[in-house]
Amino acid sequence: MPASPFTLHGASLLSAVQILTRGDCRLAGLVTRYGVPPLWARRPGFASLLRIILEQQVSLASAQAIYHRLSRAVEQVRPADILALGTAGLRGLGLTRQKASYACGLAEQVLEGKLGLDRLARYDDAEAREHLMRVRGIGAWTASIYLLMALRRPDIWPPGDLALHKALGRLNGSAWVPSCGEAEQLATRWRPLRAVAARILWHAYLAERAA
Repeated sequence: MPASPFTLHGASLLSAVQILTRGDCRLAGLVTRYGVPPLWARRPGFASLLRIILEQQVSLASAQAIYHRLSRAVEQVRPADILALGTAGLRGLGLTRQKASYACGLAEQVLEGKLGLDRLARYDDAEAREHLMRVRGIGAWTASIYLLMALRRPDIWPPGDLALHKALGRLNGSAWVPSCGEAEQLATRWRPLRAVAARILWHAYLAERAA
């Protein structure tokens, strides 16, 4: 099994930002204007993966509100606690029928040992993504966000992330929003630090929205 890939932390994020901005004047402009982006790290494990599932195709504020209700309803956000609530209990906390089903399915996969979240850190990016995507409800975006934020891999680009697509359009000086394929192609210039570029773009996008 391959050795654990490099993971980002505070110091290495700063170093990676410096590398990217030396080679890309547009990213450099964003960092000059808005500062170094946050690491946005999450603790690896079931709770973080479930929270990312809740964030699929909804606002972060909406997902956060649902997750907080969930975390208050159980002793801990663990697979057994989710299964104890069941789909009916989860729907009562605001989850859609589909996401309640995904949450219970994920909990079952973890409890049965079919998805070993503690083993993912030993896999390379492609292997870790493939293991995650075996679970119903986990697509390429969800798996990529988990790798980017929980495992803190440096070269992850989340496909189909609308905020990143909009930020890429603005980076190119237009209201044009690239397609998923176009965005991935544009991001190739930032290999092997695409996850760092994504953080810079997210940070700028959120700052501009707030303004």
